[in-house]
Amino acid sequence: MGIDIGGTFTDLLVSDPATGQAWFGKTLSTPAEPAEGVERGLREILEQAGASGAEVATMVHGTTLVTNAILERKGDPTALLTTRGFRDVVEIAREHRYDMYDLFLDLPRPIAPRRLRFEVDERLLADGSVHAPLDQAGVRAAARQAAAAGAKAVAVCFLHSYRNPAHEQAAREILESELPGVPVSISAEVAGEIREYERTSTTLVNVYVRRLVERYLDVIEERLRASGSAARLLVMLSSGAVASVETARLNPVRMIESGPAAGALAAADLGARSGRLDLLSFDMGGTTAKACVVEGGRPLITTEAEVDRVYRFKKGSGLPIRVPTVEMVEIGAGGGSIARLDRFGLVKVGPDSAGADPGPACYGLGGNEPTVTDADLLLGYLDPDYFLGGRMRLDRAAASTAIESRLAGPLGLTTLEAAWAVHQVVNENMAGAARIHAVERGKDARTLPLVAFGGAGPVHAFHVARLLGTPEVLVPAAAGVGSTIGFLLAPLAVELVRSGFSRLGAVDWRGVDRAYSEMEEEGRKVLAAAGVAATEVGFRRSADLRLAGQAHQTRVELPPWPPGESPAAAVAESFRAAYEGLYGRTPPGVEVEVFAWRLVASGPRPELRLEPPRGPAGGPPTPRAERRVYWRDDGGLVPTPIYRRSSLAPGCRLAGPLVVEEKESTTIVGPGGELEVDGLLNLVIRLGD
Repeated sequence: MGIDIGGTFTDLLVSDPATGQAWFGKTLSTPAEPAEGVERGLREILEQAGASGAEVATMVHGTTLVTNAILERKGDPTALLTTRGFRDVVEIAREHRYDMYDLFLDLPRPIAPRRLRFEVDERLLADGSVHAPLDQAGVRAAARQAAAAGAKAVAVCFLHSYRNPAHEQAAREILESELPGVPVSISAEVAGEIREYERTSTTLVNVYVRRLVERYLDVIEERLRASGSAARLLVMLSSGAVASVETARLNPVRMIESGPAAGALAAADLGARSGRLDLLSFDMGGTTAKACVVEGGRPLITTEAEVDRVYRFKKGSGLPIRVPTVEMVEIGAGGGSIARLDRFGLVKVGPDSAGADPGPACYGLGGNEPTVTDADLLLGYLDPDYFLGGRMRLDRAAASTAIESRLAGPLGLTTLEAAWAVHQVVNENMAGAARIHAVERGKDARTLPLVAFGGAGPVHAFHVARLLGTPEVLVPAAAGVGSTIGFLLAPLAVELVRSGFSRLGAVDWRGVDRAYSEMEEEGRKVLAAAGVAATEVGFRRSADLRLAGQAHQTRVELPPWPPGESPAAAVAESFRAAYEGLYGRTPPGVEVEVFAWRLVASGPRPELRLEPPRGPAGGPPTPRAERRVYWRDDGGLVPTPIYRRSSLAPGCRLAGPLVVEEKESTTIVGPGGELEVDGLLNLVIRLGD
């Protein structure tokens, strides 16, 4: 079973590995108590599958809980214990202005306010040697001060602890004895690599949400047991791997992008099975939309993520998170994002969302703000009687009232024109951001197929692809709950890192061999605790490299080499190929620097066999109905055939405009587009010239 809790909907998948049969579900999320939505969805989908909780062997779970807790600042009051003289690192940051022309620039608010930041005497040098011993009495005094100030969690980040964690480990022992029941995280274990600010920020975020995540996972396990299941609960990480509940409890910061990461995995798997190894994943749900470049059948990974941005789409305006994360860009709004007029009278959409409560106006749950879903409904793209397969009826009149009063009236437009403005603004924003995201990774979006999923993704994919100049769009079966498929494709894995700053020509390769041996042993232990046999563990090496003097590095896959030998030439060639793939050329005569050595230890990749229901073979399918749908290219509302996806068999070809409906989502194909169903039951939309 896979369960993805989003801001608006909770998506579910139950798969029978013996037969490949799958059941999909979608239910409104319950933001006040997320476990309630999980329990309701669990009950509904097991009933649909005719199964009991006792038959569930494994549940893989993803959630936005960590992100939301940071955005809403609902974690524990957190103290920071640091080396004397470094108390204000979290506010000084990198002294970088993410918008140099904004005179009133807002900076991200640190997790630990200054009154909860405490210094102690200790000092390690850059090679890990002790310059000044840890003042243990000072740690005890800081613990008492933190408790008196109301701290409920403590982060420890000492200078150069990534080289030698001894002082942080000793400080943790003292803090745990002085502050029983208070969670303590040390930076050497959370983000044990160079760069003080990023390491401190990541450790603070980790311990800030630890108790919240522990309580939440306990409740999920309780609800799972109440269903009669003894299933193993696994948690999706931001890196696209899954981990045990125990690992997630200790390192909740690694769950920041768990749901979106699963969606990128599902898109990559679909592309590989259909012969498209390079593609652009496009995931649009009820709250946000995200894009991810997939290269060579794998989503790109970064260690430079951000959370809680002051300005949602401005890189550098958030708190840095130094953990492995599938590299995605938030490219716009979701179905529940609210549309409004800015001070210049222009239509703006998002970033705030109506979410699941109260939801878009058309949900009839108390919302009265116009949203993207309200606009899509008025344009005819959605059937008010078949939303969620008919389980939820949409209120067209309420959507019309919201758009008329807030947008159409003030702009002097018809309600339909205002709805199209909302739809098109969202599409333009998403296409622009996706184009830049692809270019920054050395790709041309015009050459990448767009794989669309999420509840709203297939509704907008045709127009987004047209704006991008993309040749084709793929919409997989059960696209509306696509992230849940990714959950069941992810292996148990852990990523480990050792900082090792050096010029490539001066690397101590014997020391690197020792570091990788240590990381491999550590990886085996972590995976063994999660139930993976040592013989099933595989390893993938990489390194963060850069040209001498650069501020940022490039992750490079490393070729294998015999112990004791120098692979410097092969590593340099791998860096050159990766660098030129991103930037077109490598400056001659510039030395290469090593920033960090990385290792991914992973268990076997699960074999997922899904057999969605197939449409009847034979002649062309018959539309189930016809309704008036807005196509700007054809002059407005046009009678358009509506198909059930279950009626479309492999080999079926249809010319647009048309609409294809399924329980979890709706796919639109505009004028000039052509739809074909391939052998994997994907809807392949070709846009032509």
